[in-house]
Amino acid sequence: MIKVLHIITKLEFGGAQSNTIYTVSHLNSALFDANLVTGPGGMLDEKVAPGSIIYAKHLARPIRPAADFLALLELRAIIRAHAPLVVHTHSSKAGILGRLAARSAGVPVVVHTFHGFGFHERQHPLKKLFFIFLEKFCALFSDALIFVSSANLDYARDRGICGSVNCPLIRSGIPLKDYPAASDRAAKRRELGVPEDALLIVSIGNLKPQKNPAHFIAAATRLAGGHKSAVFMLVGGGEGLQAARDLAKEAGLERRLLFPGWRRDTAEILAAADIFALTSLWEGLPRSLVEAIRTGLPSVCYKTDGVADLLYDGANGYAVEPGDLDTFCLRLKELIEDPARRAEMAEAAARADLSEFDIDRMVRRQEELYSGLLKKKGM
Repeated sequence: MIKVLHIITKLEFGGAQSNTIYTVSHLNSALFDANLVTGPGGMLDEKVAPGSIIYAKHLARPIRPAADFLALLELRAIIRAHAPLVVHTHSSKAGILGRLAARSAGVPVVVHTFHGFGFHERQHPLKKLFFIFLEKFCALFSDALIFVSSANLDYARDRGICGSVNCPLIRSGIPLKDYPAASDRAAKRRELGVPEDALLIVSIGNLKPQKNPAHFIAAATRLAGGHKSAVFMLVGGGEGLQAARDLAKEAGLERRLLFPGWRRDTAEILAAADIFALTSLWEGLPRSLVEAIRTGLPSVCYKTDGVADLLYDGANGYAVEPGDLDTFCLRLKELIEDPARRAEMAEAAARADLSEFDIDRMVRRQEELYSGLLKKKGM
């Protein structure tokens, strides 16, 4: 039996967290014994099977040198106690501390998945360079670096992060069979407070700076007045939720700009929508966009990292340069006003071959990677 220990900073709502939980619970149990290490207090903790979750009480998202050093020691102690053959880390903080702890504990195989980077073009150059240095340093202690998008893989290669390390592309998956959701569109709209004849534009994501909810709100504010049938909905929670609701209220858009918070029925919400939109400024691979395309929705998104792997400008939606709010609003306006164009793009989305984004394929490819790396080390 191959013991595998996954490490992630915190189980918040998000694609990286959901996919990690799925991997831990769906690795072939005849070959792998998998557990998950995480900081406490995540909203998805309950999704991990009892007995499979291990809490590292000092592991948290904020950078705090003293607490982070304690987290490093704690992770090393956990790893030594469980003696895994493979440690697989996720997210920036857990990726750095977890790899250092795993290698210092003598783990034979250390793998990290980049679900996006902890650095980006909008950071101070010195801060960005420091984080790139950390990733290059930690790559020295890695047997494989998994990337979820071609753009992220190319970016890492260009900055010397991959080096001689094995860097496979393994897509962040979704359960393709669950999309489009088989649900009552009219009933779901009634539940959400959306008129049956409304044109519903949906976005999904954590309301934090990376996801840039301010631009979705700004687009709704600009377009709502001239398009009386349009209703905008941002599904998600986080630090910016209350501020977003306050902005909608100030603009008099309480009934036109909706914030239902975190939802577990996003597949049904997408099935009740007409257009998908995403204003993230940086991403690894937005799982919500995969879900939207699988549902058959035309999309308007900022062209960040993994978006370029999914959205073909003018075919199944529009890909706009990140931060270009004027063009984003223009493209969204075109889809709102042109039913024929919406239908054409929806058909293109529904036809897309998303087989490489299947979540079970993602798990099988990780199994193959683990086995190959262990075999290479004679284990």
